[in-house]
Amino acid sequence: MKGKLSVVGFGPGALENMTIRAERTIREADKVIGYTAYIDMIRGFFPEDTQYISTGMMREVERCKMAVEEAMKGQSVAMVSSGDSGIYGMAGIVYEVAAEMGADIDIDVVPGMTAASTAASVLGAPLMHDLAIISLSDLMTPIDLIMKRVDCAGQGDFIVALYNPKSKKRTDHLERAADILMKYRSADTPVGVVRNAGREGEQKQLTTLGGLKDADVDMFSIVIIGNSNTYVRDGLMITPRGYREKGRMEGVL
Repeated sequence: MKGKLSVVGFGPGALENMTIRAERTIREADKVIGYTAYIDMIRGFFPEDTQYISTGMMREVERCKMAVEEAMKGQSVAMVSSGDSGIYGMAGIVYEVAAEMGADIDIDVVPGMTAASTAASVLGAPLMHDLAIISLSDLMTPIDLIMKRVDCAGQGDFIVALYNPKSKKRTDHLERAADILMKYRSADTPVGVVRNAGREGEQKQLTTLGGLKDADVDMFSIVIIGNSNTYVRDGLMITPRGYREKGRMEGVL
């Protein structure tokens, strides 16, 4: 029997934010594999006899090999990660590892709610126009290339969602990114920071591009920086789509 490996994004962590397809895929899997912290997040949502395999941080390739090997035995395997499995998730690594192993298995990518959309819902409606998602982690990407991408996003007046904005070792990347963006937009540009988006202990704060260096930000935070038209009203961060400029708001506001 040909095995199947489903790469599942289960969203921010709460069951109510998991898609029906993701929940069904995990429930029907013979084995569920993932990073230990992610397995701990979802363990309580599924039957006690669910078979889990977990590994610690920085062992992504090892997890993928394990998942492919289990699928090659003819089993149905769910490789899980938070957010969306195709956005800084495991989907790409799974395809690469399966190809290198010459695995004759079916691979299915199951999308989930990514951190940017989850954080945006907490802040209001900041992602209503063109968007760039950039990770400030330089574990896989040189920091100079990351900052080049930030610069390009600034030139294009993109809304910018920053993943992995700051850690104990990476303390200045966020400030560097803010300085680059202030070459192209005002220091008063609204910025939203959401910590533990969609999870227990969720917190939000509103600041500005100029004030971002003093904001409380860590690896559990998502930072959303508005474009030149983003504004804050009644504690909500909003980026207009352009209906007013096209005269389609007449008689409404």
